[in-house]
Amino acid sequence: MSETSQARSRAQDATGTEHVPPQTRGRMEEDYRPSAREESLSPYAREDRGGGMGGIAFASTLLFLAGAYQVIVGLTALLNNDFYVVTSSGLVVDVNYTAWGWVHLALGVVAVAAALGLMTGQTWARVTGIAMAAVSAIINLAFIPAYPLWALVVIALDIVVIYAIAVHGSSRAAT
Repeated sequence: MSETSQARSRAQDATGTEHVPPQTRGRMEEDYRPSAREESLSPYAREDRGGGMGGIAFASTLLFLAGAYQVIVGLTALLNNDFYVVTSSGLVVDVNYTAWGWVHLALGVVAVAAALGLMTGQTWARVTGIAMAAVSAIINLAFIPAYPLWALVVIALDIVVIYAIAVHGSSRAAT
């Protein structure tokens, strides 16, 4: 044993520590044990060690945008029936624009509330956000004749919202 190795061994014995090579310092992923605080959190509220806050911010922002779009469509249907391409009798479902407006407005308010809840790590918000996006996509499918481009944009956004919440929704917001 060289003098350096002997000196290191004496230092370890004196301090009660052992030398750890640089490449193995820190916790190994397989040796990870959650803290008592992490154990007390639900699986959806635990911080995603790999994704951080970027995924949850993305998912909740998209959900907020989808909700805002729904509110705009709802208000437009309520306040200006002449805005749309066809009359309400030309829609897939024969319902007047006032009824469509209230449906879209309600969907938008629920989406915005779920987006705010998702940002705080609430499980109900994750479930509600996915369900709302699915219902919104189906409703906008029936709304395509009234305003085709807008409905297709909202359907595409709803699909991305479902993906973003399903993949990134379990991340927890730092409070």
